[in-house]
Amino acid sequence: MPAYTYVDQADRIRSRIDPYDTISVDTEFMREKTFFAQLCLIQISTPDEIFCVDPLSGNELADFWTSLCGRQWVAHSARQDIEVIYQSAGQMPKQLFDTQVAAGLLGYQPQLGYAGLVKELFDVELPKTHTRANWARRPLPDEYLKYAAEDVEYLLPACEILTERLRDKGRLEWAIYDSNLLLDPALYEIDPTTAVQRLKGTRNFRGARRAAAALLAAWRESEALERNLPRQWIIRDNVLTDIAYRLPGTQAELEGIEGLPAKVVQRAGAEILQLVEAARADETATTKPHSGNSGPPDDAQKAQLKAMQKRVAACASELGLAAETIASKKELTSILLSGNRNSRVFSGWRNDLIGARLLELL
Repeated sequence: MPAYTYVDQADRIRSRIDPYDTISVDTEFMREKTFFAQLCLIQISTPDEIFCVDPLSGNELADFWTSLCGRQWVAHSARQDIEVIYQSAGQMPKQLFDTQVAAGLLGYQPQLGYAGLVKELFDVELPKTHTRANWARRPLPDEYLKYAAEDVEYLLPACEILTERLRDKGRLEWAIYDSNLLLDPALYEIDPTTAVQRLKGTRNFRGARRAAAALLAAWRESEALERNLPRQWIIRDNVLTDIAYRLPGTQAELEGIEGLPAKVVQRAGAEILQLVEAARADETATTKPHSGNSGPPDDAQKAQLKAMQKRVAACASELGLAAETIASKKELTSILLSGNRNSRVFSGWRNDLIGARLLELL
């Protein structure tokens, strides 16, 4: 187990991290009962020390956030860590090196976990004993803190190894580019109008049902944001989908929706019925696109998608990479069906490698 310093007054360690342009960062958080994740612990490592910083201590953090985010982070699968700190502090790191991204560009399996990477690079087995821990409890047990410290113990050495290997293959700039795609604030901004894209089971809805799904999903998102509750605690996905499909016109019909709690009908039934009525009256609903595409691909598009996947797979094979590291099926489908030219496939190293060749097929 690594040695670490527990810190409940974060500003006191600024002088110990400020000398370093690069530090490693990980977080522990809870989100089972809230919409926004509750940041519970921040682990930081420098070449010399490991800190476990308590953001729930009640002490001032403003200067600490500025110091923490004013340098490059090394992190593993960093998106959630950046999200929870961005939501907590309104800041994100100056630069990022994501070791999961870097490993993928060296041919390791996509989405390789931190424990898997440590095993691959250092032949060390990390325990997984506290993956479901309650990180909001105080005081945190020493065994929790030791487990948390391990999550940053190997990040800086891993960065050194991966950087050298990437440089040898001429792919270091690829890893830096892909890592820093995660520093786009738009990834972490919440827009209720796009919530329907996460609502399963509505992709093929048409007309008023499609409009209802979009309006109901946006309403639930706003409710979850305002009350800081998980979406499913407002109304479950399958129930919301059923309302959009059945288009109830009366409270009795709404009450007949299986799985819809009576207390939701009492509190918000009138508003839900208004949204359904608005969807019925939406004259553009029969033509309005849903989730950025026009439905499932037809036979010609399926053939085109297959050709795109084949071209990506051939390129990936030449490089010794998984095809999804270059372009996933989901990305290719979006490009094909919605005409998405803002995809990462048409920017950076991917555009040079495969983007133009894919455009030929389109």
